[in-house]
Amino acid sequence: MGPDVLIIGGGAAGLMCALTAARRGRRVLVVEHANRCGKKILMSGGGRCNFTNTGTSPANFLSANPHFCKSALARYTPADFIAMVDRHGIAWHEKELGQLFCDDSSKQIVNMLLDECAEAGVRIETSCSVERIEAIAGGFRVRTILETFEASALVVASGGLSIPSMGASGFGHEIAKQFGHRVLPLRAGLVPLTLSGKHQEHYADLAGVALPVSARCGKARFDNAMLITHRGLSGPSILQISSYWEPGKELLIDLAPERDAGQFLIEQQGAHPAAELKTIVSELLPKRLAHRLCEVFFNNRPMRQIPIGELRGIGAQLQSWPIIASGTEGYRTAEVTLGGVDTVELSSSTMQSKKVPGLYFIGEVVDVTGHLGGYNFQWAWASGHAAGEVA
Repeated sequence: MGPDVLIIGGGAAGLMCALTAARRGRRVLVVEHANRCGKKILMSGGGRCNFTNTGTSPANFLSANPHFCKSALARYTPADFIAMVDRHGIAWHEKELGQLFCDDSSKQIVNMLLDECAEAGVRIETSCSVERIEAIAGGFRVRTILETFEASALVVASGGLSIPSMGASGFGHEIAKQFGHRVLPLRAGLVPLTLSGKHQEHYADLAGVALPVSARCGKARFDNAMLITHRGLSGPSILQISSYWEPGKELLIDLAPERDAGQFLIEQQGAHPAAELKTIVSELLPKRLAHRLCEVFFNNRPMRQIPIGELRGIGAQLQSWPIIASGTEGYRTAEVTLGGVDTVELSSSTMQSKKVPGLYFIGEVVDVTGHLGGYNFQWAWASGHAAGEVA
């Protein structure tokens, strides 16, 4: 007998949907084109999986419709997922800002989901590519390299374009288009920014320098670490702001977010008039970066030679340092894909298509993208659960 529910994609959202639907007594089949399920889960969080965030709220997500994620998130919360983790005896810890990680390995999360699926009777086929999908009376016919299946419900959980080395592709978006759904423009998110020309030359040999900053783009602002790389900028604050940045948008970095840099420089001038500017700025920033900025941009000289007004100006610049990014490192290193299936054409409570009964889209393939820090996993759990409850 064929499945009631066929799920394309054995990642976080797909497995959550599968176990939820199967617990309702539905016959569930998951087809995964990779040779194992949950590859992105395995690599996440440095191999320890940042599996949720206790501070999850709709404000932590980007979407053309910021209200769309509210229903699913409200009905499957971080506490619900933590309860499953605890039931399986998986030890975890909070790292920072509500981010929860496994003490041991991300394999534990994948094994937990697979165990839950097995217990509920889910059939999983890996190394199983889909060749053709068509709507039929009462459901869908899906031809795979193994066999052809028919199911009354089809759930697309194939993820986005990020990290193609993990097997990511735009297949889910193609399915959406096939059935008449609009796909909003796609771009890499939570991704390092690249610099070029003089902007890169100024910083390239400082690769490895890290410091706490406040990164701003438009109304978005993130306080966390920034890392200078050979190609540009990375670190949590840059990954976060990258989801809001687009070519031509102004990006400002507060290099000394804990201080009033101008006031500090004026005070130090009084206390150390013979000291060079780069020596004093080194008390605010990592030494190599401080020296570079003072030598290239601020005409390094003894503090007593710098007028107070100029010191205020230097302080202001340090706290609104302009970055002219040339682009991003792209999907190769991006953690997520921005854009996706337009939520206007989906039910926010069930993830079902408003155009094609029985067709569902969940997880990263949908135009809902979380901030860094476990939010995208929580969206996977919540959207997968929402579809699994009804499919």
